[in-house]
Amino acid sequence: MAVFVTAADLGSFAAAAAALGMSPQMVAKHVVSLETRLGMRLINRTTRRQSLTEFGRTYRERCRAVLAEAEAADALAETVRAHPRGTLRLNAPVTFGSHGLVPLLTRYLRDCPEVEVDLSLTDRMVEPVEEGFEAVIRLGPLAESSLVARPLAPYRLVACAAPAYLAAYGVPASPEDLAGHQCLDFSHWPRGRDSLWRFTRAGTTVEAPAAGRLHINDFRALLTAARDGFGIVLGVDTALRDDLAAGRLVRVLPDWEAPSRPMHLLTMRDRRPTAKLRRFVEMMLEEFGPDGMAVRTGALARGPA
Repeated sequence: MAVFVTAADLGSFAAAAAALGMSPQMVAKHVVSLETRLGMRLINRTTRRQSLTEFGRTYRERCRAVLAEAEAADALAETVRAHPRGTLRLNAPVTFGSHGLVPLLTRYLRDCPEVEVDLSLTDRMVEPVEEGFEAVIRLGPLAESSLVARPLAPYRLVACAAPAYLAAYGVPASPEDLAGHQCLDFSHWPRGRDSLWRFTRAGTTVEAPAAGRLHINDFRALLTAARDGFGIVLGVDTALRDDLAAGRLVRVLPDWEAPSRPMHLLTMRDRRPTAKLRRFVEMMLEEFGPDGMAVRTGALARGPA
């Protein structure tokens, strides 16, 4: 249609070819192909001149309207890519989403007033493409996939307990001492070797046999049990910060570095991501991205989300 309209406006295939950067033969091929599909002649052609048929004049005006709509649609796409707008669907682990991600999202929404965020918090490993998420925050080691994985700062954990619990059952002096304590278990994490609590000091790693009678798949519930003095909880530092500052919980084994879990921001591969996603990724890397770590592609977390 675009070639036909240009040829009709300029009056010859040669002029249209010069304007479109193609050969006159290719212009003629486009017009003939359009006429064949329509079953109608659009341009009367002689060796000296060409002119539009009656149907060609009417069809040209309709083509102009169609091309204008197509141009407007392309302009809309460019606007969406240039200016954050629309709904951004995200997925994140429950604890990190509640304590780390939501404060960032409120700043993001203030910065992008034409964007809405649909955040799903779950410790289930979701399928971003099938479930329609534009970005996913994932904990755990990564396996191969077509997604783009941007490394974030590790998910750092600390062990702590209520003063009443420590007064009643003693303060562990080493990771091995945890064997005699009630260790509150986040049951959504993998069992077996991965359920051991690992602590490191001076290059030495100790795997603590952290066992207990209470297993819960929600960290907020584990935190309630810890505040109630039932046992020692291992949790992300940002979720425990207020309780530690207020004295409701006390850190144990402070001379040992508690385990951490790798964390990544996963997005689909897109050469031209929307402005809403691009701005979100920028803010995530500014807030949670480790310094000096490059974007890594082709990875998907094996562990729970």
